[in-house]
Amino acid sequence: MFAFAISAEEGAARAGTLQLPHGAVHTPAFMPVGTQATVRTLSPNDLRSTGAEMVLANTYHLHVRPGEDVIAELGGLHRFMAWDRPILTDSGGFQVFSLEGRRQVDEDGVTFRSHVDGGKRHLTPERAVDIQWQLAPDVAMAFDHVVSGTADRREAEDALARTTRWLERCLARHRQLTEQRANVQTLWPIMQGASFHDLRRHALDAILAMAEWTGVAVGGLAVGEDRRTMYDVLETIEPSLPRGVPRYLMGVGFPEDLLNAVARGMDLFDCVAPTRNGRNGSAFTPGGPVNIRNAAHKTDAAPLDATCDCETCTQYSRGYLRHLFVADELLGLRLLSLHNVRFLIRLGEQARHQIAGGGFASWHRSWIDRYTNRGTS
Repeated sequence: MFAFAISAEEGAARAGTLQLPHGAVHTPAFMPVGTQATVRTLSPNDLRSTGAEMVLANTYHLHVRPGEDVIAELGGLHRFMAWDRPILTDSGGFQVFSLEGRRQVDEDGVTFRSHVDGGKRHLTPERAVDIQWQLAPDVAMAFDHVVSGTADRREAEDALARTTRWLERCLARHRQLTEQRANVQTLWPIMQGASFHDLRRHALDAILAMAEWTGVAVGGLAVGEDRRTMYDVLETIEPSLPRGVPRYLMGVGFPEDLLNAVARGMDLFDCVAPTRNGRNGSAFTPGGPVNIRNAAHKTDAAPLDATCDCETCTQYSRGYLRHLFVADELLGLRLLSLHNVRFLIRLGEQARHQIAGGGFASWHRSWIDRYTNRGTS
């Protein structure tokens, strides 16, 4: 029920298939973010039309509202959000990290004030596992202590040591739960270490010594550091990552970052960027990002992206899309979000095809050159 098979490789880039209880995920793959059990502006049918095979939801947000007990009573997260394909839940570590000024970290866990009602809550590694067990996704993430990618060494070392200790507790609790009901959920660890290469290697050694995992996540690399730093860390750790499991790079979803990470051996990605940018009128296209609000699009009858097969690009003109945003019509938010998600899903599909055919390296270089050299129109 939890298996990963690599079908093709070119350099560090891989094409594979991840088998989970609710279906297969073909990698490289982008996972749309449904933080509160919904991908903003998009229905499950919209997501299926984009080719999405797996989505992400967030433990922290669903714990705060409506509560894991409510979701469990309504049949678990898949039934609750009417999504019949795989789901991964983030542990909430990043969201707690973002509550600067409203959280306190100690060895037991994190005490924080809810962003909804201000009430005090306490989240421990065991509690994070319990909540995700009730939510019942295919993949649950271990609770980690997240720091910025630009954190100093002392802060990075402290957070990494705590993340390792918390991982031991997450794993122990997960094993207790799977003794009651096996093969319904798997737990993935998260590698921290900020931008320090030796700390990243130390984190990976500790993770791999602890258990045999069905997947490994790389965290803390899309939280403030520059892109070159992220790429350097990935190049350093890639040779040591286990080959036979998927590698999940957390929080990455801009097209150039996704492709450059595929070239460095990453398999799975998530980010709010495609839907957030879409709601703000920014669209991904092969020639670079397009600001659909620009006056140049007012009478443009061309599609947003002539190469794209999504509803937005096959049915509507740039002129109409601009009108929707200028008129503050909600349909515009949906259509650009739909396109951006499809764009990243297609990018993963294209990368997979190129890896299988042995042409990924040259295709990757030409794609990045075209995307980054035009700028925003």
